[in-house]
Amino acid sequence: MIAVILGSGLGDFAESLENKVVIAAEEIPHYPVSTVKGHEGKLIFGDAGDVSVMAVKGRTHLYEGHDVTNVAFVVRIMAHLGIRLLIVTNAAGGVNPRFTPGDLMIISDHINFMFRNPLRGPVIDSESRWTDMHNAYDMQLQEKIEKIGMDLKIPLKRGVLFVSTGPAYESPAEVKMARKLGADALSMSTVPEVLVARANGIRVAGISCITNMATGISTEPLSHDEVTEVARLVKPKFARLLGEILRKIGKEY
Repeated sequence: MIAVILGSGLGDFAESLENKVVIAAEEIPHYPVSTVKGHEGKLIFGDAGDVSVMAVKGRTHLYEGHDVTNVAFVVRIMAHLGIRLLIVTNAAGGVNPRFTPGDLMIISDHINFMFRNPLRGPVIDSESRWTDMHNAYDMQLQEKIEKIGMDLKIPLKRGVLFVSTGPAYESPAEVKMARKLGADALSMSTVPEVLVARANGIRVAGISCITNMATGISTEPLSHDEVTEVARLVKPKFARLLGEILRKIGKEY
């Protein structure tokens, strides 16, 4: 079984799964419920072709007031279910001037400016204490996803994700700093889930949907409505790519 966490505006992909079983987040003890538009708060189990999939439709975020360990709670559920591959997706603001809204970016690495880590505290039996992040976003999976994109004639960027707590969008000076640090895109999610996945030996691949250009690069005010609208427009392309990734790579898991 493969797990997929669906970012802002991308949750409808879960509806394309066959033989669906839907579990509402509020039915799961201790599960933090999302309060953000575009994140419904459901776990959907189903099939993409011959591959079994667990889709998280509606992640939770640090900026909602959740503790960082609760933000990554769903990945610990995945680990107990024996999942060995997680695909994380998100909506992100473009920092790389070569990007344009609507691009899809393979995440090659991240910069954690949340300054929080869900692995702090007592060690959980299934998790490593000292988690190696050298290959956090699996390099072999990056190559396979790039090849799938080429076969589908879907151009894919590749870049580093800079993650902060939000919910305010970054200032122009912060965007300039992030770019100097090596960022290509900005997000308010994803890193807590990836940290817990790697601590549990789960391989990770990541895809960002570039929904806007960051403040200072774009002269337009930013809004969450813009993020979800661009993600909606990208949805057919994203669904084709993700569906093919699941069908081709999923057979190995």
